[in-house]
Amino acid sequence: MATIAKSKARIKESAFLWEGRNKDGKTVRGEIRAASESVVQSTLRRQGVINAKVKKVRFKSGGKITDKDIALFTRQLATMMKSGVPLLQAFDIVGRGHSNPAVGKLLLDIKADVETGSSLSQAFRKYPLQFDALYCNLVAAGEQAGILDTLLDRLATYKEKILAIKSKIKSALFYPIAVIVVAFVITAVIMIFVIPAFKDVFKSFGADLPAPTLLVIAISDFFVAYWWAIFGIIGGALYSFFESWKRSEKVQMAMDRLLLRVPVFGDIIRKSVIARWTRTLATMFAAGVPLVESLDSVGGAAGNYVYKAATKQIQNEVSTGTSLTNAMQNANIFPNMVTQMVAIGEESGALDSMLSKVADFFEQEVDDAVEAMSSLMEPMIMVVLGTLIGGMVVAMYLPIFKLGSVV
Repeated sequence: MATIAKSKARIKESAFLWEGRNKDGKTVRGEIRAASESVVQSTLRRQGVINAKVKKVRFKSGGKITDKDIALFTRQLATMMKSGVPLLQAFDIVGRGHSNPAVGKLLLDIKADVETGSSLSQAFRKYPLQFDALYCNLVAAGEQAGILDTLLDRLATYKEKILAIKSKIKSALFYPIAVIVVAFVITAVIMIFVIPAFKDVFKSFGADLPAPTLLVIAISDFFVAYWWAIFGIIGGALYSFFESWKRSEKVQMAMDRLLLRVPVFGDIIRKSVIARWTRTLATMFAAGVPLVESLDSVGGAAGNYVYKAATKQIQNEVSTGTSLTNAMQNANIFPNMVTQMVAIGEESGALDSMLSKVADFFEQEVDDAVEAMSSLMEPMIMVVLGTLIGGMVVAMYLPIFKLGSVV
C-alpha cells in the first residue's frame, strides 16, 4: 500500500484553465491543477459546474532563473504579505505577472505544494538551485515565529544588497576584459590581413628593412601560418580553465586565494567578500537563528573558499564556547576594525546592528574603490592600446620613411 501511495504522489500534475456554468446558469471560470483533463472534468462535475471547457496551460520554456529574479520575487511577496494579501493569492499574482515564464512556472509549482499541505520553507527546499539553505532557513524561522512578512522583507533587502555588490565587482572587471579581447581581435586582424599587404610592397624596395619591421613581419607570418592553432589553443585553454574552475574544488580554492592577492582587484574582492559575510551573518542573527547555525550559511554565501574554510573554523570554536570576536581574530583574515565592531556588538547585545554597520561600511568602500579604479583604468588602457597599435604602425612605416630620406 505504501508503494502505491508513493507512486500516486509521483504523478506529475499540470495546470488547467476551465470555464463553464454553475447551477444558476452563470458563467464561471478558474484554474485547477490535476494529473489529466479527465480528472479536471470529474472534479468540476462534483462541484456542480456543467458544460466545462478545459484547456491545459502550456508554459514557455523561458530563460534561466537568475538571482535577480529571486530577489524581485522575494520583494514582491514581502510587499504583498505586508499589505494583507493571502500567501496563495500572492503567489498566483506574482507567478502570472512575471516576465520570465520559467519563474512563473516555478512559483505556481511552489503554490501547488503549499496548497497540498507543505510549509513554505519545505516547498522552497525542493528547489535548491533557486533557494539556498540560507533562504530556506530564514523562511522557516519566519514561519515558526509568525513574522514571515518581516523576514521576507529582510531577506529581500539582503538579496538586493548582495546583488548590488556583485554587480559592482562585475562592472569593475568587465571593462578591462572587454578592452583586452577587442585589442587581441584588432591585433590579429592587422597581423593576418594588413601587414602581409605591406610585406608585398616592401619586397619591391630591394633594401634592408629595419629591425622593428622585420620583427613585426615575422610575427605576422606566424599568425598567418598558425592562426587556427593560436585561436584553438587560446579558446581550448580558456574553456578548460573555466570548466576546471567550475568542477574542481582544489582549483577553486587556489583561484580564490590568488584573486585575494591580485594588486588593486584583490583589495576590492576582499572588501566585497567581507561585506557579504557580515551582511549574511547580520541577517541570519537578526532573524533569531542561533549563531552556530547561522555560520553554516555564512561561509557559502561569502563566495570565497578562503573565507568559507575560515568560517568553518570559527563555527567549530564558537560551538566549544569561544566568543565570536576571539574566533574571528584566530582566523586572521578579518581587519581589526571588523573584529573590534563585533566585540562591541557582543558586549552591547547588538551584534546584528554592528554587523550591518560593518557591511554598510565595506559596501561603500567597494563603491569608492570601483569608481577610483574605473577612472584610473581608462588612461592606463589607452596607453597600452596606443603603445601596441601605434608600435605596429610605426614599425610598418619605418621603411617608407627611410625610402623618403634616401630619395
